[in-house]
Amino acid sequence: MPRSYSILIVDDEISVRDSLYNWFTDDGYIVEVAEDAKTALNMLEENSYDIILADIRMPGMDGLEMQRQIRKMNDKAIVIIMTAFASVDSAVQALKDGAYDYITKPFDPDDLTHMIRNATKQLNLSEENESLREKVSKLENVDDIIGESPEMQSVLKDVEIVAKSDSTVIITGDSGTGKELIARAIHANSSRRYFPLVAVHCGALAESLLESELFGHAKGAFTGAQFQRKGKFEMADGGTIFLDEIATISAKMQIELLRVLETKSFVRVGGTKEIKSDFRVICATNRDLKQMVKEGSFREDLYYRLNVYNIHIPPLRERLSDVPLMAAYFLKKYAKAMNKTITKIDDSAIKILQEYEWPGNVRELENMIERAVLVSSEPAIRAKDLPIIKGSSAPLPGVEKLDDLEKSHILQVLEKYEWNISRSAAALGIDRVTLYNKIKKHKIQRPES
Repeated sequence: MPRSYSILIVDDEISVRDSLYNWFTDDGYIVEVAEDAKTALNMLEENSYDIILADIRMPGMDGLEMQRQIRKMNDKAIVIIMTAFASVDSAVQALKDGAYDYITKPFDPDDLTHMIRNATKQLNLSEENESLREKVSKLENVDDIIGESPEMQSVLKDVEIVAKSDSTVIITGDSGTGKELIARAIHANSSRRYFPLVAVHCGALAESLLESELFGHAKGAFTGAQFQRKGKFEMADGGTIFLDEIATISAKMQIELLRVLETKSFVRVGGTKEIKSDFRVICATNRDLKQMVKEGSFREDLYYRLNVYNIHIPPLRERLSDVPLMAAYFLKKYAKAMNKTITKIDDSAIKILQEYEWPGNVRELENMIERAVLVSSEPAIRAKDLPIIKGSSAPLPGVEKLDDLEKSHILQVLEKYEWNISRSAAALGIDRVTLYNKIKKHKIQRPES
């Protein structure tokens, strides 16, 4: 399983401690600080840290003596020495005593970041060697991917195949099918699993914001840019970047993305320095990219660069045999969260769940079971607890046609959210356009107030 690496920063200058704390916390590390060697050694008695970043000149015990003490306490910790007093002798002595590396103040934060990244790669290699001895032939991080249908078993087989490579992957499927879960499973079973998976929802950001989000920005790059900020590509160094809703990016961003994929380098917005980053790309979309290429709205060269391997997640309506298993999983999850003793879903409710089309896919099923757990006061979920039939004129559960069930459910959600299209679409697990189309299809009309 992936994990975050921990850093202990030891420096008597508060400005240095604060700057490094913010810098490395932003990069996904677990960071703690100490103002002197004595405090740091006390902290090391209570906690274990992967990397200790220590100043060589401090009041009381200096960094070299502290390093010798650390070696007695934890010989696996990586120690990096900082100094404003460049000296070959002190550098050599630090390395002789087992320091991983040595950096002179003032330093470029990017240089220190690179040094820390290399240190974590060394730690990662040691952990990889250890885990190889205990390795089991089983996919990890797939507990939330529920399904015994042939369709889902095929998806899991694809995950197993592609996790062994470093190839770019496109995950396709309707909204709510669980594309991000598949991306996380690929990352968790890959050689990059000890480094972060960084997710970016491209469709949620305007072009200017997306550019800053992906590439970061230099101080003063635009109004309000008071500090230098790392972008997601930089944060994903060593790991995986997950670009959700990739079909929504503009023509300009498509060109930028193609260049980054080809060179594995980029420049922060408003900056001049080229930054290298080692990352894997996994994308997801609910659109037909091949058709978009034909229409000229998506670059063909970018499409082929991204589409090295495609994993398609079928909609829930095409694998209804998975519904009882998934419903049971969500029941257990939400009954525990709400401290309720609901242990099953009765047969009449299961029948309804398996006859429904699930326009919002897994997300909608989860939402429905969560609501059923919330409203139920019995040991089992029954048909009356399910919103897809609540308020229906049908005397018996499960006898409505699928279209009628869908219409009834959509109408109930619209009424719940007072006809707010955005909130209703989110609750249904579909986008606004799809909801408008379904309102038109079912001839649903808003009642006059």
